[in-house]
Amino acid sequence: MSKSLDTLWEKVRAQKTRIPSLYGDIDFDATPERFTDDLNVRSTLPSKFAGKYRPAILEDKEKVERARAYTLLGDTVADAYAALMPQYGFRRLITMLKQACDEGLDAVEDAPQELLDFIHAMEHTPDWVDMDLVREGARLSRNQMANLAPWVIRGAFVATFMNKYSGLPMAITGTLANDSVNQRINETSSFFTTATLPGALERFGPGFKAAAMVRLMHSMVRFNILKRSTPDKGGLWDPAVYGIPIPQVDQMPAGTMPAYLTAFKAMRKGRTEFTPNERAIVELSRYQCFLLGLPEELLPANAQDIIDTMLTYSGTLREGYDHQTCGELTRATMSVYRPKDKRLLSKLHNMVERSYSKVFFTEAFLGRKDKTKAREMGVEPHLLDYALFTVGNLFVLPRLTAFRVLQDIPVANKIADRILVKRIKELLVEYGHAEYTTDANQYSDTGQKSAAA
Repeated sequence: MSKSLDTLWEKVRAQKTRIPSLYGDIDFDATPERFTDDLNVRSTLPSKFAGKYRPAILEDKEKVERARAYTLLGDTVADAYAALMPQYGFRRLITMLKQACDEGLDAVEDAPQELLDFIHAMEHTPDWVDMDLVREGARLSRNQMANLAPWVIRGAFVATFMNKYSGLPMAITGTLANDSVNQRINETSSFFTTATLPGALERFGPGFKAAAMVRLMHSMVRFNILKRSTPDKGGLWDPAVYGIPIPQVDQMPAGTMPAYLTAFKAMRKGRTEFTPNERAIVELSRYQCFLLGLPEELLPANAQDIIDTMLTYSGTLREGYDHQTCGELTRATMSVYRPKDKRLLSKLHNMVERSYSKVFFTEAFLGRKDKTKAREMGVEPHLLDYALFTVGNLFVLPRLTAFRVLQDIPVANKIADRILVKRIKELLVEYGHAEYTTDANQYSDTGQKSAAA
């Protein structure tokens, strides 16, 4: 159920008094440059959708005002916990959070109230979540995570660098370095892959813990950027331009992408209702995002509302791309060597996977006709990329199709599921141990300065 607009704005403004050490200097009544409700100002909504949908989006004043509010809303419980860094130090906060996830809050000696509030918020599964559907969604998603995700995660990661307003935190936190890029790709892969394992999202499951760690990492980024990287500190994070770092609404596109693609597929087929399998995929996406701190209003359940929410986000985020920030992040992501060894087979896999991700990114996020944007970003696929994409599909598509069929056959589905779970666990070993941490000492002055353009 949606909050009233007044209640939502009260929650946004309350951040200033609830967490003054973090938000005390933020003017929540000022609209940052990143937000636009001007039809004459280009948004991130692709041109093929902008002319058709954006006028109607901007005419819905209440929906636009809600989008404006969510642009300024962080993660209140995780932010309050991260704001204890000067008192506890970031490593102690991480240790206490891990212990609370693994052993329960009672195991944490002298646990601060902020940690109790954080974990209790995650433990309180809302009524709008159907956990049986979540478990079924995880089962169905194991096929994609085992057989498709390893080939497209690089391209999906590039999609987060398409806009300087939402991408700048990645530059400031030092993600321009190749090792850091690989770590972030692996951490992202690890979280979404772990979430599909049986029981992973239960209270003491690894997915629950990973979600808590992701939230703390994002809150630490907010804290460090607002305390170290604002103009008065010699940095380039200007709240009047960028708002707050990583607002909850910026996490919505990545978190709800499976739900959005499912909704888009259903609507394209002329359906407004989901099939049972589609509904399960959507419910998994919604619950994952709830654990990541997103509010129900950004996690609708039906196809049209899912699409409208994504279009409103894209239609009110100002278009902004610069080669020093977005370009460097994109180039670092596309050039990084992903395998852990330099064997010939690994090198060949890296080459095919890179081209596969490039084609996937342009097809899924830009559209085949939008070659200008792909060229500007330096990810326009060439003939060799399409050839290697075809080679990759010779391996990917048969496995995807076979397991999709087996998942609906009694008895066979249990055998197939065991194989998929085994493969997912192998992938998690390849991704390595995810730290989900951010150290202010590693923040890149170069990354900040490169955004000056």
